[in-house]
Amino acid sequence: MTAAASLHTPSLKGATAHLAAGLRAGHVYRREDLTFLSNAIDRHLRELVAMGKLQKLAQGLYHAPKKSSFGPLPPTDDEVVKGFLRDKEFLVFSPSAYNAVGLGTTQLYNRTLVYNHKRHGVFQLGNRQFDFRVKPRFPKKLSREFLYVDLLNNLDELAEERDVVLSQARSKLSSFDHKRLQEAVESYGNMATRKRFREWMGA
Repeated sequence: MTAAASLHTPSLKGATAHLAAGLRAGHVYRREDLTFLSNAIDRHLRELVAMGKLQKLAQGLYHAPKKSSFGPLPPTDDEVVKGFLRDKEFLVFSPSAYNAVGLGTTQLYNRTLVYNHKRHGVFQLGNRQFDFRVKPRFPKKLSREFLYVDLLNNLDELAEERDVVLSQARSKLSSFDHKRLQEAVESYGNMATRKRFREWMGA
């Protein structure tokens, strides 16, 4: 049985069943993505939400959950963000990832950053909050060099002592590939980070 077919159960009838049959389990949809499947989209969406066939993440944003032995599975962050933005150009990560750079940061952050080209602000999507920030450039995936630069960009938002982090960042410069780090600074660093990097390298 396919994922779409698994959503088409005997308890569904008529146009509601037709809409359910067009859904793919695990996928996030915007309302406008589904209007071609229904002549009364809002009523049918409400019916599918009430039956658990869809979960409403936000106004006009829905998730068709996959089933497991433990119940419906939540959507992945990438699926939620892709559906919300209607775009594939974004980078999702937690500031807790800064801890992997080795600059002495150890805090765990209960928030999710989304670097993108379209939306700015904190949005509640399902039971999660996403902090969307418009950036001119960001990589397709995290790297140690990018995290180093982004940490310096966001020093004022860190829970750690600012001067301690700066001291560690400067002392760790030699542990990076200089060319890759310089490229990351030039591509993703803000003005303060670029200036600081030039001063450190010139010292």
